[in-house]
Amino acid sequence: MEGNYSSELQNLQPPNKGNLITILSIDGGGVRGIIPAVLLAYLESQLQELDGEDVRIADYFDVIAGTSTGGLVTTMLTAPDTNNRPLYAAKDIVPFYLEHSPKIFPQPRGPFAGLISMMRGFHGPKYDGKYLHSLTREMLGNTRLHQTLTNVVLTTFDIKKLQPAIFSSYTAPEDSTMDALLSDICISTSAAPTFLPPHYFENQGAKFNLIDGGIVANNPTLVAISEVTREVSNENPDLFPIKPMDFGRFLVISLGTGARKNEETYDARRAAHWGVVRWLYVNPSPLLKAYNQANADMVDFHNAVVFQALHSQHNYLRIQDETLTGDLSSMDIATKENLENLVKVGEELLKKPVARMNCQTGAYEPIENGGTNMDALKEFAKLLSEERKVRLSNLNSAP
Repeated sequence: MEGNYSSELQNLQPPNKGNLITILSIDGGGVRGIIPAVLLAYLESQLQELDGEDVRIADYFDVIAGTSTGGLVTTMLTAPDTNNRPLYAAKDIVPFYLEHSPKIFPQPRGPFAGLISMMRGFHGPKYDGKYLHSLTREMLGNTRLHQTLTNVVLTTFDIKKLQPAIFSSYTAPEDSTMDALLSDICISTSAAPTFLPPHYFENQGAKFNLIDGGIVANNPTLVAISEVTREVSNENPDLFPIKPMDFGRFLVISLGTGARKNEETYDARRAAHWGVVRWLYVNPSPLLKAYNQANADMVDFHNAVVFQALHSQHNYLRIQDETLTGDLSSMDIATKENLENLVKVGEELLKKPVARMNCQTGAYEPIENGGTNMDALKEFAKLLSEERKVRLSNLNSAP
């Protein structure tokens, strides 16, 4: 798409009454959560340059959505500490992953490590989840969904009911059964089948049997937009009156956790002879690979089409690296080397050109003269800062 991305953003004049709806979305992806963590640290640093070192990501977004590892990051950014400020600054999330990932995903050692890991996967989840459970409970204590410092949307799937369970702080005050402990929600949204066990808990008489939110939406951007749209339709007094489909008022940042480079593709004539073993159990599983790719891409395809059709493409920023190979594309290889390499992936992604999905081909294409992802985040930081200042001004001038 032609045009300078920075110019597009600058042409979006901050409204006098502060009428943007700001959304941040973070994909699932296990240890690859390091990648969006690097991006978030940069975004928060830009906000701090504009508004002071005490500001945090949660001060700028109306809603933050997360799936799986993205749900954990979302909670870290929005759960309150004893001073009613976020538990973690964005710059602290990468060190968190570097410290705790090897304990959440302990790596088998020795000459038979690969075989041991494969056999463990046949007889149960690869990891028991005990460390993750104790870590989240210690970190979040008795904090519940309604207590987050800004609205959050966290995705899970209930295998007992065979339907999504969306934990939204918009609906928590009305439905006490969904106002669960944040620790239970984090454990649930991260419970990736074959990797970690499903999570059972009860809340206000309701029973939940939950697994990873990636089954619902590994990219939760559309879920977040839907939650906000519903609140607008319901005339939520906390939201200003706009038309439900007025995407020109939405400012959306969607952060991916990276995807495997499509270095191996499949031929229909050859796949016609495959059975369940070849589709499911050969690593990487063609079926799971196709499902995960389609899950995230369809969300971005929808958003790209809608925002472009409504001439609001400058309001939507998707940052994703689709060139990962080898260990980098894994969800659970938590060796020191791989984790540090994921940090480098995030740092290099900041330097890559801004890309948008071509709605005709589905491919990501750099925007001509569009600058880098670093440039785009810097421009979004300016808009977020201006929006916050307008809101604070309106708040201070209210009778």
